Amino acid sequence: VIVAKNEQGEIAVYPPVEMVFNPVYNLVDYLISPANISTEHTLQAQKIATQVTHAFHSPGLFAVEMFIDKSGTILVNETAPRAHNSGHQSIEGNFSSQYDMQMRVLLNLPLGNTESICPSLMLNLIGENGHHGPVRYAGLEKVLRLKNTYVHLYGKSETKPGRKMGHVTILRNNSEELKDTADEVRKHLKVIS
Repeated sequence: VIVAKNEQGEIAVYPPVEMVFNPVYNLVDYLISPANISTEHTLQAQKIATQVTHAFHSPGLFAVEMFIDKSGTILVNETAPRAHNSGHQSIEGNFSSQYDMQMRVLLNLPLGNTESICPSLMLNLIGENGHHGPVRYAGLEKVLRLKNTYVHLYGKSETKPGRKMGHVTILRNNSEELKDTADEVRKHLKVIS
């Protein structure tokens, strides 16, 4: 859950996102917004994230990462006091992106609208196994032709296995369409050298 807090103590809370981790590199493979959790867990996660944010006694943008254990208990894992990978889908998926919100906090402007525009998925682009050196993006043109699919490259000139090189945001009607399109992106777009 991403939370913004301004100097007056006003809070803006984003919908929770669901993160799926890459088991080899132990980093986010993709995330879906909003998370596929109950309304009760959604409200509880937002409440916990707000409490964590208030505990810092500082304005800012905070990413509060949590787990839901098998018994349904929500546990805080870590907090990042900045724009975060877990909020990248907000660039296209929310009315006010995490970057817009961070600017509003820094300039002490009114906080923005955190509501989702529609379901979104953020897929991290990482260096392919066996590739080290100057980066190339195989299949980029094919992915750029997909509707409501946005490629963000981070401008890194060198790749290596597992290195985050960018992300793709996908907007669709539901989580199945999101996952199907993510599979298509994975099939075509490769970070190689």
